[in-house]
Amino acid sequence: MEVIYNVLETILPFEFMNYIFMKNALIAIILISPVFAILGTMIVNNKMAFFSDALGHSALTGIAIGMVLGISNINVGMILFAIVFALLLNYVKNKTSYGADTIISVFSSIAIALGLAMLAQSGNFNKYSGYLVGDILNITGTEMLYAFIAAIVVYVFWYFTFNKLNVISMNSTLAKSKGINVKKIDNIFVVLIAIMVMISIRWIGILLINSLLILPAASSRNIAKNMRHYHLCAVIFSLFSGISGLIISYYLNIPTGSIIVLISGIIYFITLFFKKK
Repeated sequence: MEVIYNVLETILPFEFMNYIFMKNALIAIILISPVFAILGTMIVNNKMAFFSDALGHSALTGIAIGMVLGISNINVGMILFAIVFALLLNYVKNKTSYGADTIISVFSSIAIALGLAMLAQSGNFNKYSGYLVGDILNITGTEMLYAFIAAIVVYVFWYFTFNKLNVISMNSTLAKSKGINVKKIDNIFVVLIAIMVMISIRWIGILLINSLLILPAASSRNIAKNMRHYHLCAVIFSLFSGISGLIISYYLNIPTGSIIVLISGIIYFITLFFKKK
């Protein structure tokens, strides 16, 4: 880790790099931003923006259920619940004749209401209310390790299923006719989204996590000339928003997550202007 710190200090020789918490936050952003960008591109392609938002809302319920079951590690409780929640939501979405946005809204509303009720009843709501806005400056080495492992898993999955995911996003019936196991790939995809969202929720916050997934991809889609350009721009926008947001939040003393999302929003409207031209 010391080697990484030295490299970061060489690249960014600024006063704020004297603090360990800023170095850790910067490493976390470099780890998760590209992952969120590539996941976001497929979320946008599949019109699943509400899906990732619902997962974020389920975090409080995961914490509450974990406490009831006696799971000491909060992250484990959240991840396990999020995986079950994502698979159940995906199953119901594919089985019902209602629009996907309606089903997702129902699940999202129930999840956040149940979580708030359980935490309030146990008197622990104030203890975990910080998860609503997040704080990336409090990230630990263990959490960074989780993020690194999850990122590697996502990259491996993306490498082997990239073309299949593109076909599924365009036409699932065509994908099935080509022998692609749509259900299996779709379930793995939503599980990976669930894991990444839960790992990052304490840093970014329940209220902002969906924006971090969607905005870079949506901005890239406005100007992308092809699929390669689409993913590259999404990664660049995500990294730029994350790193610049961290630096600006340090000097303005504003929550990092909100600044990152605001920068991502500005980028979106800039790209929207160029798209219209």
